[in-house]
Amino acid sequence: MKAEAHPVPETEAQKGPGMREFIAMMAALMASNALAIDAMLPALPAIGGDLGIDEENRRQLVITFYLLGFGGAQLFWGPLADRFGRKRLMSGALVLYGAFALVAGLASSFPMLLGARVLQGISAAASRVLVVAVVRDRYHGPAMARVMSLVMIVFMIVPVLAPSFGQGVLSIGRWRHIFIGLAVYGVGLALWTGLRLPETLPKEKRRPLSLGHIGEAAATTIRNRQSIGNSLVQTLTMGALFGFINSIQQIVFDVFERPELMAVAFALIAGPMAISSYANSKLVMRLGSRRILLLALTAFTSMAGIHLLVAATLGETIWSFVLLQAGTMTFFGLIGANAGALAMEPLGHIAGTASSLQGVFTTVGGALIGFAIGQQFDGTTLPFLAGFTISGGLGLAAAWWANRPPSKDCRDEGTVDAEEIASRPA
Repeated sequence: MKAEAHPVPETEAQKGPGMREFIAMMAALMASNALAIDAMLPALPAIGGDLGIDEENRRQLVITFYLLGFGGAQLFWGPLADRFGRKRLMSGALVLYGAFALVAGLASSFPMLLGARVLQGISAAASRVLVVAVVRDRYHGPAMARVMSLVMIVFMIVPVLAPSFGQGVLSIGRWRHIFIGLAVYGVGLALWTGLRLPETLPKEKRRPLSLGHIGEAAATTIRNRQSIGNSLVQTLTMGALFGFINSIQQIVFDVFERPELMAVAFALIAGPMAISSYANSKLVMRLGSRRILLLALTAFTSMAGIHLLVAATLGETIWSFVLLQAGTMTFFGLIGANAGALAMEPLGHIAGTASSLQGVFTTVGGALIGFAIGQQFDGTTLPFLAGFTISGGLGLAAAWWANRPPSKDCRDEGTVDAEEIASRPA
């Protein structure tokens, strides 16, 4: 039976840009983070050369320091958003994002560059938290999952294209010009959101900024089975994705000895995620988030297991690897938006704080899992594929636990079944 979309009743949260512009705006905000990470990759040798960093591993700190700021700062942007609203924080954070990008571009030393990158990451964390909160202010249930699916299409495409952007800038300028481009992007987004995005959190729904209320919101988020369980799903599957990012260069270069195919292999594997995210935006209105999530996790884990079995028994070429891994990642595109929507569904009254807590949990946890997967590389694809299979299996178990329909006489406080919500009248 087709599940109807139920946006929040018409209020200030529903005014402003139409659906297409709103999705484009949210996607552009999410893309600011991917650009700040992936556009840097081709520039690392030039940065190291200019700033006197000869050791290749130290150059990776340009990425690591940004991620540290991005991951940790999500914790405080949520409470600020629930206290002061969404719009002013969004515009202010985007201006800071652009300003610190400019500082990084003008850096005269490596420590100065790293300091600017931490601060840029802290500023970028606001976009991740506020995008989820703003979408939750305007939509819920399958409608929220549909919007997030469309946003995630861009989020998944940008990492594939961003290195080409960085390389293109380097072909006509210096690495510093990449940061100038990020500064222009941030200020442009600040103007767009400032002019077109209304405040989506009415004053009467704002929460005081106090440790007590933050602790209460954190406890509500952690105690809620639907919230914490689906956040765990996101953490495990994001860990698999980060493991892929950490390992793909060594797999292509060292296992298959085809470095010239790096960009092609990455694009062919990552591209299907965007396609399945678009498909999810259509399917979720018919099947609901919970059903799609469980089916996608089952297929993701099965596909990863089949790939592991093939690699262990028959061996593989780079093309069989790309084909099987692309099949696995196709189902990844059906997981993130649905797990995220289900995790946020029962927490609309504390959407900002909940979004920030879930962001820290999934980003930091996923990064640690991805690091663990990457560190197991032994010259074959087997540790990588085993990590994928284990992450998928644990994610499937977490999804069953989080989204099982609660019994009438034993319902977790705040737990909401997605199909039940989809059937409620607006």
